[in-house]
Amino acid sequence: MTQDRPVDPKQGQGPDREGLAAVRRALDEAEGKDSVGALPYLREAADRLTELIDESMAGAVLTGQASLRSAGAQAGLTENAVGPRLARTVTLGAYADERGRVTAAGVERAKYDLESGVPRQPAAAPAPMRFKPRRPTQ
Repeated sequence: MTQDRPVDPKQGQGPDREGLAAVRRALDEAEGKDSVGALPYLREAADRLTELIDESMAGAVLTGQASLRSAGAQAGLTENAVGPRLARTVTLGAYADERGRVTAAGVERAKYDLESGVPRQPAAAPAPMRFKPRRPTQ
């Protein structure tokens, strides 16, 4: 994105301090606990870190600092994993298609909307992804 385009001040500046602080707090809580006691705090830290990674990827593609492919590569993800993760972000969630993915076309639309000053607002924040077993365990 060029310098003369309007950019949301929170975009393109890296992970937010509050999010990083929340990850650190959860890790601090996990420290010194036994394996079972640490699990909820480690899960919280992992969830918050995932949110930070996803929002950072969204900011990078929205500001033109990275393509979908390169943002995913920087985060250690395959290109196919990026679209669904961007669809779960506050930044680009409103640009997800019917399959629940943000595509290059969605990013281009988001850039256009940002430049015109009227970005779409997501309907609601999605719940974190969780493992769902195919069949009940016994």
